[in-house]
Order: sequence, then structure tokens, then C-alpha cells
Amino acid sequence: MYNFIYEKVNTIEEVEKLLNESEEAKILAGGQTLIPTMKQRLASPSTLVDISGVEELNFINDNGNSLTIGSTITHHEVSSSDIVINKIPSLASLAEGIGDPHVRNMGTIGGSIANNDPTADYPTACLSLNAKIKTNKREINAEDFFIGLFETALEENEIVLSIEFNIPKKSSYMKFPNPASRYAMAGVYVSVFDDTVNVAVTGASENGVFKWIEMEEALSDNLSLENAKNIKLSSEGVMSDIHADSAYRANLVDVMALRAVENLI
Repeated sequence: MYNFIYEKVNTIEEVEKLLNESEEAKILAGGQTLIPTMKQRLASPSTLVDISGVEELNFINDNGNSLTIGSTITHHEVSSSDIVINKIPSLASLAEGIGDPHVRNMGTIGGSIANNDPTADYPTACLSLNAKIKTNKREINAEDFFIGLFETALEENEIVLSIEFNIPKKSSYMKFPNPASRYAMAGVYVSVFDDTVNVAVTGASENGVFKWIEMEEALSDNLSLENAKNIKLSSEGVMSDIHADSAYRANLVDVMALRAVENLI
């Protein structure tokens, strides 16, 4: 590692001040991505702004038709929250399947979506549950937030404050995890609302998380295994690496979609 300044703050105003004072400052929440990146010298921030002590970012609220989760809430807190378990159990299950106990107790939901790893789990929940991401500057619909590989709509010094998830009639998330990292080699989140079914996929596309429109249309017409079986994901544009080629990964997505649908009917 190398020398840097560490600042622990208590308010959003302090975060904004430090970010504006240094072009090389980075936000530190759980550090599950940033710290390993720094160790490999792939990132060299001059200042780390630790937001873990900002109380206004640490909450889970039931709004009736939606849940709002503060950005510093950890994966373990999502998975063990009575509110999340009762209102969106699939989201609690998703969080329980992330990484290992250390990662779940340190990693945060805000950090995960801001990093937008193409194999991360939360981005599928954001797309499938019609989430809105609130920042210190604006509110962004999930479909406009995730732009591409490790890329989001966040501007310079823009801070994720919270994520609001709409509560579906029912939903399910199924993934095939990499046996070492537990990242999704293929993950499918299916959410059923009054007039539509949303389907989001992670771990497959070279551009990151995406909505599977063909599957959405088929399941919105009739939520059935038969309809799900009729839709196959093309291997074109699907990731190919040492763990799985594009054809294998596309097939994994098909299988995870069927499991998710089967869990709903």
C-alpha cells in the first residue's frame, strides 16, 4: 500500500466537504472492493472518507408500498432485517447469499450498487423491484442508474444515500454462485407486480446487469414454467472466461430463470 489520509466523518456535509477539497478522495463504506483494489495498486486515492459512522445513512424503513434502505446498511443487516424478511423475502435471501460472513458483515448495499460489478447481486434487485436510488443531488431510477461495466450514472462527488425498493406481490432470486467468490456466474431476479413481471439478470452480460425483456413479456402474459421454458437467452454478448464460456453461461441463466419462476408458482 502507500500513504493516504484517513478521515472518519459523521455527517453528509462533512463527506461533501472532503470530496470537494480533494480530486483524489474516495468514499470508504465497507471497503470490500476498494481496499483489495488499493492493495493491488489499481486505485490510489489521496484520502479515504469513511462514511460508516454517518447515522443518517444507516436505516431500513417500511413505507407501506416500498422499503427504503440506507446506503451503509450491510448485507448481513439486509438478510436479518425483520422488515425485509417480511416485506421482500427474496431481497433478504439475496443478501444472505453474498460472499462469506466477513463480506456480509462489512460490505454495504450502497457500495455494491455504486461499484456495479457485472456479477454483483443487488443490481438485479434494483432493476427487478423498480428501485430508485437517492443521492445527495437527485433521485435516479434503477433503469437509468446502471450504465455499463463498472459504470453508473453517478457524477463526480455524488453520494448514494439510500435505495427505495417497490414491494412486489411476490418475487424470487436464484443464482449459480462461483464456488470460490460466491459472485453470480448467473443470477435471475423475477418480481411480480399487479400488471407486469420484471426479470433482471446478472453475471452474464459483458455490459453488466440487464432486464430480460423477452422473458418479461412471456411471464407477464402468463406466469408459468411452460412460458419460461419457451424463452432462451442468446449467447451473443454473454461473458466468456476461465469459469464458463458464453454458451454455458447463457444456459445457466435459462436454468436460474426456471428455478426462480418455479419458486413463484
